[in-house]
Amino acid sequence: MFDPKELAKTLGDLQEKFQNAQEANKEVVLSAKSGGGLVSVSANGEGEIIDISIDDSLFEDKESLQILLMSALNDVLKSVESNRKNMAMQMLGNLGDFPLKG
Repeated sequence: MFDPKELAKTLGDLQEKFQNAQEANKEVVLSAKSGGGLVSVSANGEGEIIDISIDDSLFEDKESLQILLMSALNDVLKSVESNRKNMAMQMLGNLGDFPLKG
């Protein structure tokens, strides 16, 4: 059986850890490239795009630019999602630390 006071403390600690992890996640930079580096996109751990770099040669080929940009954006968004899942798994791993009272 759970001790209500210990449970409340543990949940409070978990919430604080989650907030700290969210703040730290804003500092994480994830990047993806496409077209051999002709396009690169960077996002923070919250999924906000923070940088896009496009090689000048692509400005003459709109279709290629669009394809490479979509590819890089999709890749960086997959990285963001993977990062979020890893963070959630770490947080859930802490749930096993609940004190039991029997």
